[in-house]
Amino acid sequence: MGCRTSKVLPEPPADVQLDLVKKVEPHQTDVYKNFIKSDGGGEKTGSPSPQGQSQAAAKVSQSPPPANGQPEPADPHRKKVAKYRAKFDPRVTAKYDIKALIGRGSFSRVVRVEHRSTRQPYAIKMIETRYREGREVCESELCVLRRVRHTNIIQLMEVFETAERVYMVMELATGGELFDRIIARGSFTERDATRVLQMVLDGVKYLHTLGITHRDLKPENLLYYHPGADSKIMITDFGLASTRKKGDECLMKTTCGTPEYIAPEILVRKPYTNAVDMWALGVISYILLSGTMPFEDDNRMRLYRQILKGKYSFSGEPWPSVSNLAKDFIDRVLTVDPTERLTAGQALKHPWIVSMAASSSLKNLQRSISQNLLKRASSRCHSTKSAQSTRSSRSTKSSKARRVREKELRELNRRYQQQCNG
Repeated sequence: MGCRTSKVLPEPPADVQLDLVKKVEPHQTDVYKNFIKSDGGGEKTGSPSPQGQSQAAAKVSQSPPPANGQPEPADPHRKKVAKYRAKFDPRVTAKYDIKALIGRGSFSRVVRVEHRSTRQPYAIKMIETRYREGREVCESELCVLRRVRHTNIIQLMEVFETAERVYMVMELATGGELFDRIIARGSFTERDATRVLQMVLDGVKYLHTLGITHRDLKPENLLYYHPGADSKIMITDFGLASTRKKGDECLMKTTCGTPEYIAPEILVRKPYTNAVDMWALGVISYILLSGTMPFEDDNRMRLYRQILKGKYSFSGEPWPSVSNLAKDFIDRVLTVDPTERLTAGQALKHPWIVSMAASSSLKNLQRSISQNLLKRASSRCHSTKSAQSTRSSRSTKSSKARRVREKELRELNRRYQQQCNG
């Protein structure tokens, strides 16, 4: 539904280094320095992914040729895998078998791998750190992932570092994106929506308790762990996250985020708090119940003015079938004044979340939501303004980064100040 991560980079992380890393003295040729301590052999404690039963590992690029001396058949998929395997340091491929490329970004590649000993599937994000932006995103993400241990937040298992690259071994989410699941299923009710939001809110509350603000919450960054109906939701992609020590000044100033989900206080360049995550969750909640956006315009300036006014409507399908409690929840998080906005803890106690929308849980919203989602995706796909596109893309896939442009915000802020002073 939203856009790919807007890589307007956050300020370098503060000196938050809750060190979960054990140091390994490298040999002269050993450029690896950091390995995450594992709880039980590096294995994840949750239920295994369905992909854990994948086929036996293929040979790595250093493997000897077949016994008959004949070259392997030309398979495009195997060639692509071999291409990315060749880019990985041999020490990584010695422990993990590269299975498939599942995503790419400006400075990164994400591949599905299998642990050679346990056959457990993981994802490895390889980031090119020789570029400044790639290095800053990597530092920001690692600063968060090394600290967090929560069932609804993607888990970092291990880190390999070289002079020009960092390899982050993480849990593999195989259940797909939030809205892909809604379109594919036959039923989606308010009760289903509150279950999703409970998991996300629980993860956000945990992050905020640690002084971590995600700053890029959107549907693409909410993934199902496995394809089953009982799968948990996991928050991913911390490339724009800000980390503060407990007791540190909590205000942030960097302009970053994805346009449709960005909070008003960021647009007017005011120092802001972790309440910006709650605004984004309000936008997500609105989409979750309708398949439409509360604020949308191909023209960035008009979009930003909509956000600053904080005016949206509950018109059109399926809003007549949505409960007043659900609308009240959205109203309380899509509040322009951040001091009046619900916190994650308060949102978890809202009657709609607590009651699981029991009064309207039997109303199936799936058809209207799916139609709106697909209609919007279709219109965006045919738009000539590809740079403005907000098509849904998997969080591990790459699409051109949409930036919150400084020039636009300067002009917006100038007009905003004129209105306030006039």
